[in-house]
Amino acid sequence: MEQLLNFDAPLDVGLLDRVIAALYGATNPQERDLAQKILTQFLDHPQAWTRVDTILEYSQSQNTKFFALSILEKVIQYRWKTLPRQQCDGIRAYIVHMIIKISSTEEVMLRERLYLKKLNMNLVQILKQEWPRHWDTFIPELVGSSQNNESLCENNMEILKLLSEEIFDFSGGQMTQTKIAELKSSFNKEFSLIYQLCELILTNAQKPSLLKATLETLLRFLNWIPIGYIFQTKMLEMLIFKFFPVAVFQNVTLKCLTEVAAINIPGDQDSVIFSQFFITFMAQFNNVLPPQTNIAQAYEGGSEEQQNFIQNLSLFFATFFKNHQLKLLESKEQQHMLLLQAHNCLAEISLVSNVEVWKICLEYWNMLASGLYHEAPLMQAQPAGLLMMMGGMAQTKWESPRKALYGAILSKVRRVIIRRMPKPEEVLIVEDENGDIVREIVKDTDAIILYKSMRETLIYLTNLDPQDTQNIMLEKLTAQVDGQEWSWNNLNTLCWAIGSISGAQSEEDEKRFLVTVIKDLLGLCENKRGKDNKAVIASNIMYIVGQYPRFLRAHWKFLKTVVNKLFEFMHESHPGVQDMACDTFLKISQKCRRKFVVCQLGETVAFIEEILATLPTIISDLEPSQIQTFYEAVGYMIHAHSDPMMRKALVLKFMDLPTQTWARIMAEAHHDVSYLKQPITCKSITSILRTNVRAAKSLGHDYINQLGRIFMDLLNIYRVYSTDISNIVATQGVNATYTTLVRAMRSVKKETLILLATFIEKTEDDNVIIENFIPPLLEAVLIDYKNNIPDARDPEVLSLMTVIIGKFKGAMTEKVPPILGAVFECTLQMITQNFEDYPQFRTNFFNLLQAINACCFSSLFALPQQTFKLVIDSIVWAFKHPTRNIAETGLNILMALLENIAMTNHETAMVFYKLFLLPLLQDIFFVLTDTFHKSSFSLQTTILQRIFTLVETGRVQEPLWDTTQQTMYTSNQQFLRDHVMRLLTTAFPHLSVEQIYPFVAGLFDLNKTLPQFKAHLRDFLVQLKEFSTGDNTELYLEEKEQQARRDEQERLKHDLAIPGMVAPLDKRREQMNETMTEP
Repeated sequence: MEQLLNFDAPLDVGLLDRVIAALYGATNPQERDLAQKILTQFLDHPQAWTRVDTILEYSQSQNTKFFALSILEKVIQYRWKTLPRQQCDGIRAYIVHMIIKISSTEEVMLRERLYLKKLNMNLVQILKQEWPRHWDTFIPELVGSSQNNESLCENNMEILKLLSEEIFDFSGGQMTQTKIAELKSSFNKEFSLIYQLCELILTNAQKPSLLKATLETLLRFLNWIPIGYIFQTKMLEMLIFKFFPVAVFQNVTLKCLTEVAAINIPGDQDSVIFSQFFITFMAQFNNVLPPQTNIAQAYEGGSEEQQNFIQNLSLFFATFFKNHQLKLLESKEQQHMLLLQAHNCLAEISLVSNVEVWKICLEYWNMLASGLYHEAPLMQAQPAGLLMMMGGMAQTKWESPRKALYGAILSKVRRVIIRRMPKPEEVLIVEDENGDIVREIVKDTDAIILYKSMRETLIYLTNLDPQDTQNIMLEKLTAQVDGQEWSWNNLNTLCWAIGSISGAQSEEDEKRFLVTVIKDLLGLCENKRGKDNKAVIASNIMYIVGQYPRFLRAHWKFLKTVVNKLFEFMHESHPGVQDMACDTFLKISQKCRRKFVVCQLGETVAFIEEILATLPTIISDLEPSQIQTFYEAVGYMIHAHSDPMMRKALVLKFMDLPTQTWARIMAEAHHDVSYLKQPITCKSITSILRTNVRAAKSLGHDYINQLGRIFMDLLNIYRVYSTDISNIVATQGVNATYTTLVRAMRSVKKETLILLATFIEKTEDDNVIIENFIPPLLEAVLIDYKNNIPDARDPEVLSLMTVIIGKFKGAMTEKVPPILGAVFECTLQMITQNFEDYPQFRTNFFNLLQAINACCFSSLFALPQQTFKLVIDSIVWAFKHPTRNIAETGLNILMALLENIAMTNHETAMVFYKLFLLPLLQDIFFVLTDTFHKSSFSLQTTILQRIFTLVETGRVQEPLWDTTQQTMYTSNQQFLRDHVMRLLTTAFPHLSVEQIYPFVAGLFDLNKTLPQFKAHLRDFLVQLKEFSTGDNTELYLEEKEQQARRDEQERLKHDLAIPGMVAPLDKRREQMNETMTEP
């Protein structure tokens, strides 16, 4: 086998065939591994490409030919610019010769189609390098050769399609911006020849495969060619009248027409041209699909091609209607029938069971409903009764002619959405594949996304005609109550739709509607037999009431009735009902909190007093996790009380039950400390602490009184368990950390740390906490962390330190050195062994460094020099980590560190630059040119810009080079240019000096503006072989994320102006106003 690597001797093609056969078919692993080794060395040899013509000419193996083409592809991509012109021309001519030889005969072309496809791809890669500068006759040559041979012509169409895709669809991140612009310009200039060829084929050819290939190629052209070729030629006429009626061409023709429909023509001409296009299409459409066709049934019973036709038809109509103003069609009554026919067809397609087809239709229905709403938003703000009182003139003023035109269609769409409404995220009870009602374990993210889109559309539709929406929903609810349409699925989709329109009606209309709905559902729950039926109805009641806090806040008695019903459901043992009852109670308490702490009209005490008085009974059947949710809910209520003294009293009463249990455990432990070492005791303590965590989360600073009752006991238990764990590990070894007892003890420690972090984050009296809580806390926690073995440490310690430093900032500066002394080196040893072990420690560790750098930067200079260097090394290690969040945390720390250093005293800054600037620069270049770190490109370039700006502007005054060496530089700018040139030349030997020099010059010349600097770096990266073939969209990630954030802000502003669009429980609303102002 080794003789294949002797490039001085003629190639034994037969031997190569046998080696490749061994790679794919050998049963002996050693033989297979040897074949792999030989072929890899052959592939990597710089002269391997000189063997390609011999292999392709004489090999009898298809696999060997593909191997030869892979060699050629590698040369074209990575070494083309280094080859002599004569060799480039020779390779190009050889590829063209092979393509013509295979594609000239239909029989050979079909037999060798995979081989030909690979040859075509190689030719396209050559064209990206050669055309037009070194091969300006390519298009005329291809067009000329196509007119003499149909099979050759068919393959030429494939080449044109591939070339168009490479230039117009996949070029981003694959080529420099200049090269992309050059290729696009060349394609446009020569397109007249290509169009003439396409028209000739479509007019005269009879061969179906050639016609289909031409239509597929035309499809790739339609989104970029000059529109004159579409609307001022016979193209549309041929597509609609010649190809659309023929079944074999229908799908590709519809795709072409959809591309045309996506085009926008500036000015008034768009409406005129596309109105005529629509009329022409509909005239032929009626012949292809008769109006009386039941599309949903046709889809279910159709072939794959027929199903694709229906999907493509939905895409065509949706694209056409979304991209063009229909006012010209809408203004002429004689065209209304065509418009309504097309919309009715889309409504019928909306009934197709396929979710992807439905998504296409839904996107348009959303746009139509949104557009109609924004034409007359005033009308939707009025109650139905008020509109009737205002008479005909007001009604005429507000009624949109377009709304009247599409009224019947919109009603049909409302029914479709209500029928298809997917499960919201809040619903925990589902029907499984066996037809049983169970608690949902895994969230269906696709269904949640679809729900949000359908909810938005239904909100618009409800705003447009609340009465029609109500009528449909109440009609369907009546059919559930009387049993005509009773089924779990029908009830679920209806109730999910009812819950989704909260806030979209006037308050008066909503009140009447909701009272009817809840009464009917409560009656249905009473009358239906069977636990599964009652569970389904109960879950729907809970979902609906949780979606209407505005109604509940305005109707105290109804609110109280609903909450008492939730308390009943908390005793229901059916899977999921108790969970949902507790979750709904939590949502209601967050949105209606003040109602529970104020004595309401007709009541003797506030409802919170009743809840606390009966609390043991209410929670008696709940699991610990459900009790914790309940406690969080009540905490929100107490926190809403306006009297601090009352809050204090309520907290003590509220926490009395877990505190009594805590006191009993402490009494037993005081009598016999071994009581704490029982797993059941650990479990009880963990449960109490988790309840306290949830209470602290909702009570905020008011939790301080409860913490004061248990704080010292808490630390004592922490110490006891720390000592016990250390002793057990010392005697039994590291495996002891996985025993039941040690895990239970560690769970107590973990919850202790989480409780303290939760409270400290929400405290409002920094001085009290710093003076009374922090010293004993640090003493108990840090010593244990430092002395424990890695597997017995708790990552929550690092989180707690991060919270403390982030909360108290500069007041903790003096505490940072002892904190780092306890956690820094021992944690670093744990997380730097590899990239996988201790992931939570890794994340928390770098979050801690980030907090110290941001809040207590001066404390870093109090560290020993060796420790400070370790800090820098750990930052470098972070941004080299393959996990994005770790890498970006490291880059953010470095960026903030450079900013802080720039603002510190001159002497300190110069010492830092002298010691660390060049190594940091090299490390940033390392991750920049590593494809695993593409997603951090923006941060990497920002740091590079900062470093080059520091040097270019003379801020770095200390010489960066070794002044003891003979090579002397006049400035840091001169040195850094030379240093980066040497660095890149060594790292990327396949790049020429002519490619590297302009890049290095640009690093200094283009660093004034970040966008220009980023574009310069991107253009350099796509020249690297590591980046040239991969997906480089992540290089544009930051721009996309920034645009997404801007879009989200605009979307929120827009949604808030539409009644019901931002749901009462929407997190965006909570982020804007965490404490909702209640009436």
